[in-house]
Amino acid sequence: MRKEYHQFVWSPQVEEDCRRLVRLAVAEDLDRGHDWTTLALAPEDATAAAHVVVRKQGIICGLEAARTTLHEMSVQAEWHPLAKDGDELKVGDQAARVTGSARDLLTAERILLNFIGRLSGVATLTRQYVEAIAGTSARIYDTRKTTPGWRRLEKYAVRCGGGNNHRSGLYDGILIKDNHLALGRQRKQHRSPRFKPADAVLRARQFLAEHFADDPRQAAMIVEVEVDTLIQLDAVLPTAPDIILLDNMKLKQLREAVFRRNMSSVSTELEASGGVNLETVRAIAETGVERISVGALTHSAVCLDVALDWEI
Repeated sequence: MRKEYHQFVWSPQVEEDCRRLVRLAVAEDLDRGHDWTTLALAPEDATAAAHVVVRKQGIICGLEAARTTLHEMSVQAEWHPLAKDGDELKVGDQAARVTGSARDLLTAERILLNFIGRLSGVATLTRQYVEAIAGTSARIYDTRKTTPGWRRLEKYAVRCGGGNNHRSGLYDGILIKDNHLALGRQRKQHRSPRFKPADAVLRARQFLAEHFADDPRQAAMIVEVEVDTLIQLDAVLPTAPDIILLDNMKLKQLREAVFRRNMSSVSTELEASGGVNLETVRAIAETGVERISVGALTHSAVCLDVALDWEI
């Protein structure tokens, strides 16, 4: 049976992360001071209306974050979304309308747009990857290569773009990587062989069974292991980890890995990682792997161009 790491939706936990980031953004922008330009030019009782407008086609995301931003900044305004997170908008489309205190809106404008632009950029890039592999059996996953403090929000944006979430944190499953194996040496002068991936999987399963003897759900958490050769794959398959991460394998190796997994009659899913971009992802998906992890979704996404157009 297919097992997944935690998949994000907009939730109180994600919203609280957003609130913390808003407070940090306010501290950056105002630094215990004031918006002097607005105080100098905008009458205290002035009201205004504006639209969030998309200047480049993409997947809108951050409208929930924008609502949270206005609330956290105590902006005296009403927020009227005209789309929802995950919608595809074209140039000139209006994503939302906001009305209220002109002073408050001027002060909050950049912070609000930064959230929408950043999260829409992640969602838009994710959608490009998802569309690139359409018609295959593969799925696109993010990684932990996220902006510090933004992880839940960025993973939410990946979901809005049609992607899937890999581990949300170290607490969200066991993923045995090369550095874990490298440290699995015996004490004697550190000259003995490293952990073999198969041994590490068995040890992880044993740890979970013992540590969570009274918690079957935790004991059944995902165990994933990284391999970089077909020899390692052959050794690991009999241990039936939930996922085997195929690190930086060539297309021919990926196809062979899928064949060997299929011949082994285990339900383990295969995940391709490394060397993935929009030019290569289709060919990787066509090898038959079920999962493709893409760090670029969060570490290389470009902000979507959005603006706050004021009604005159």
